[in-house]
Amino acid sequence: MNNNEGKVLPIDLRKEMKTSYINYAMSVIVGRALPDIRDGLKPVHRRILFSMHELGIYNEKGYRKCARIVGDVLGKYHPHGDTSVYDALVRLAQDFSTRYLLVEGHGNFGSVDGDGAAAMRYTEARLAKISSEMLRDINKDTVDFVPNFDGEEKEPTVLPSRFPNLLVNGSSGIAVGMATNIPPHNLGEVIDAAVYLIENPDSEVLELMQFVKGPDFPTGGTIMGVSGIREAYETGRGKIFVRAKSMIEEVNSRQRIIITELPYMVNKAKLIENIADHVRDKKLTGISDLRDESDRDGMRIVIELKRDANAHVVLNYLYKKTKVQDTFGVINLALVDNAPKVLNLKDILKHYINFQKEVLTRRSIFEMNKAKDRAHILEGLRIALDNIDEVIKVLRNSKTTDIAKEELITRFGLSDKQAVAILDMRLRRLTGLERDKIEEEYNSLMELIAYLESIISDEMKLLSVIKEELIEIKNKYGDERRTDIQKGEFEIDYEDLINEEDVVITLTEDGYIKRISAATYSAQKRGGRGVQAMTTKEDDVIHKVFVTSTHKNLLFFTSKGKVYKLKAYEIPESGRTSKGINLVNLIPVDQDESIQAVISISDMEKDGYLVFATTDGIIKKTTLHDFSNIRKNGLIALNLKEGDSLLNVKFTRGDADLILVTKLGYAIKFNEQDVRPMGRTATGVKGISLRTGDACVSFDIAVQGEDILVVSENGLGKRTPTEQYKSQNRGGKGLIAYKVTNKTGNVVGARSCSNEDELLLVNSDGVAIRINVGEISVTSRNAMGVKLMRTSDECKVVSLAKIIAVREEEGPEVEEIDSDQLIEKELSDAMDSDYPELDELELDEDLQKDTDEDLE
Repeated sequence: MNNNEGKVLPIDLRKEMKTSYINYAMSVIVGRALPDIRDGLKPVHRRILFSMHELGIYNEKGYRKCARIVGDVLGKYHPHGDTSVYDALVRLAQDFSTRYLLVEGHGNFGSVDGDGAAAMRYTEARLAKISSEMLRDINKDTVDFVPNFDGEEKEPTVLPSRFPNLLVNGSSGIAVGMATNIPPHNLGEVIDAAVYLIENPDSEVLELMQFVKGPDFPTGGTIMGVSGIREAYETGRGKIFVRAKSMIEEVNSRQRIIITELPYMVNKAKLIENIADHVRDKKLTGISDLRDESDRDGMRIVIELKRDANAHVVLNYLYKKTKVQDTFGVINLALVDNAPKVLNLKDILKHYINFQKEVLTRRSIFEMNKAKDRAHILEGLRIALDNIDEVIKVLRNSKTTDIAKEELITRFGLSDKQAVAILDMRLRRLTGLERDKIEEEYNSLMELIAYLESIISDEMKLLSVIKEELIEIKNKYGDERRTDIQKGEFEIDYEDLINEEDVVITLTEDGYIKRISAATYSAQKRGGRGVQAMTTKEDDVIHKVFVTSTHKNLLFFTSKGKVYKLKAYEIPESGRTSKGINLVNLIPVDQDESIQAVISISDMEKDGYLVFATTDGIIKKTTLHDFSNIRKNGLIALNLKEGDSLLNVKFTRGDADLILVTKLGYAIKFNEQDVRPMGRTATGVKGISLRTGDACVSFDIAVQGEDILVVSENGLGKRTPTEQYKSQNRGGKGLIAYKVTNKTGNVVGARSCSNEDELLLVNSDGVAIRINVGEISVTSRNAMGVKLMRTSDECKVVSLAKIIAVREEEGPEVEEIDSDQLIEKELSDAMDSDYPELDELELDEDLQKDTDEDLE
């Protein structure tokens, strides 16, 4: 370099930038941002604790001003801004930030609302009790010391940390190109896992998880699911969902939600403000009042609900849209030998145990050397006591201390230290009692030395001591878990945000569909005009109306024999008179394809069957499980013969009585067991033999004790007990069910119902009327019935739906008794002539002999 002095040397700028940036990045990673795997501390936290140790600010002593502590840290060990040091000190003293406080604060150290701590000149602090375990034995050569930034002081590279602080208190930080986010854990659980790993060094992460159940946050809360915990413990990275703890109270017939614990690091004030924003923007409509009743006794956020609001729906919304449920992204990144590394649960505990082996070994060597030094002195004292007369004579005859020391060394073979100890010995040590004490101390030292040597030489003994000391710390500082863990997989689904209620789904001939609450249609007396159900465009008429629940699956069966699936809440809610949305915007129905049947099912995996009926009187039965995986572009449900179309679909348990009703007023009832189960693509078998010009208009389940309600297109209807329809063999022509005349018009539908049920009728103008079934007269099978809804030459009844009343004796199965009935479309070829009154129709003699033959 001397030859190049004063010259400009060319360098590669890219190489220089790369080298300089890497050096800077590593200095940030090692010196500021990431915790050490051994003590779980960043340099600033380590320096704060060590400085307080040096100042003697222990728990049993008084508090000292934080400004004094920060100044000492800055002046001796941490040449950075005072704000960074004070913020780190404050965090160590916040019970909502640190699981096991390492510093006890006196004064205002901030709040969970995001309030900052008071200035350092006002606050005071001292080391917490458990911090003594972090610093224990630091003066026994257990860790290395290095010069500070100016070389005037020495500071430890790591604290002895007699408990696994990295897991117990966790850590978070952002370095250059990497970040760490380690959650806090329960002290007792972590120590139990460490002890188990010491005893079973080949154990796997899953075995350790029987002790470490999951993170234990200082603010409590509830962890949802264990898959994220397992992933984090096995790989070092994972996502954990944490919910606030809440309860639902009912006061004055209104519900309120009480939140008592929040997820870790959630700002309470900002959370309340965020909830209020959702209410103000009308995104959350069920809340009437929101207030914070937190005090010194604990947290209490009160959310008052409106009278008609569902508390569970509101809670689910808060979980989905606010910090009432939060995600903790675990990144177990720490410094291992000054290099960043992502670690799993076993790795962290293993590195900690290895560190403790080093700490205990160094402590044992330090104590053994100290004990040997003391034993060496005692050996000299014993020699002096055994030759006390000669020792006194040497001392008398020596002119100086140095001459006496040399004479003692020469005559008795003593070391320099032993000779000095004899010269320093007081006359009282010559008594017999003092002599016994020297012998007792010497023997105890020899036992201690032997014990320490066994620890150093025997790893099993060393590990045994580590276990004992860990268990001692657990018994002294361990406490109960604060964060609950709710096992099982979970995810907030959009369905959880939808209030479950009965709704009416209306579908028109042109494919317009809408959803509206069933409560919109209040019950009226029979014979009324009804209320407007929807506005239809010109030449469009209501095709189907059925009642279901917002949470059920809707299966749409088309004219081509395909099936599509939607959730009821996926159908947009509209006003009572709105025409709705075109169905092609929801499912990919072809232009030449129309919806022929719709049913709703709560669980697609349940046992049961779907029974299909067509307008040609064909019946087919297929297991529900065959439809569990319906693709977005549909699935084949059945094959239809040319000219035939789907009439209805029913969910059954396998032993139901089925009834088919035709537009000319005939019906046949037979048991479902007459129809064997078939595959999805089968055609089916004959259910009823139709007369010329006739077609099936209704397919239902005939329930014992109920009535068969038949409605004609001119608004007349009647009820007939189910028992009047005797069971027949599948494939017959059936019995008369309704007297069809010019006055009545053709039959548009039939339903099995009871007195408690309600009927919803819709005419071709889109007007609907809701009638109590109990108000409809019970007559014979061939009667015309009474007027249910007013009609005209241009306006006919086209659809009907039954609203089932909840019966407590039927239990949870009541919702599965087809409360969501579909209504078949208006038949255009109405019969003008009257039909003779017949009590019973016999089967034609020329009926096909084999009606059981499958039409596949």
